[in-house]
Amino acid sequence: MDTQAELFEKDKATHFDLPDAEVAYWPGFFSPKVSARLLPSLISEIQWTQNKIRFYGKESLVPRLESWHGEPGIRYAYSGIEMEAKPWTKELLEIKIKIEKISGTIFNSVLINYYRDGKDRVAWHSDDEKELGKNPVIASVSLGGERKFKLRHKQYKKNGLKQEIFLTNGSLLLMQGSTQHHWMHEIPRTAVPVGPRVNLTFRVIRSAI
Repeated sequence: MDTQAELFEKDKATHFDLPDAEVAYWPGFFSPKVSARLLPSLISEIQWTQNKIRFYGKESLVPRLESWHGEPGIRYAYSGIEMEAKPWTKELLEIKIKIEKISGTIFNSVLINYYRDGKDRVAWHSDDEKELGKNPVIASVSLGGERKFKLRHKQYKKNGLKQEIFLTNGSLLLMQGSTQHHWMHEIPRTAVPVGPRVNLTFRVIRSAI
């Protein structure tokens, strides 16, 4: 049963009226004080990697830094990149415990992206890899510089359905239900000066790759 405090936090969420999706957003899920502590700690303590990705036979660097953490032996792959989970850190477990109370989901892994400036980005995609199972729950925590998060329906050319959310420092975005089946999302580049940002997307890996 939800505690009174947890119910209050659920009530503070913005729920977007999007067809074929369940998307909720908490702009101040972590306080400015907690966020200010977590951001530099994660930047300095996480072992970051800049992976390479191949498109149409051409190899290029992923435009951000990444790290994959979770339970022992859990692996994750996307776009030909395969990662084996590094151990949880104290800060990652702190974040994980709090978002699990709101999401009602026990996460066993997290993909962390480090956007060093406005040039770093992530292209249009859906978190629909087979190891995430049907109707995956994705809990996305943002720390640091505010970035635009864009959503568009996979039938966008026909129905024009789209949504933009500005992910602020300390925010939580929860995507669940059939969202990943019907929607794509991206963090575009920006020419506006913006500070470094760390994004943590907590997931449940349901099968080995």
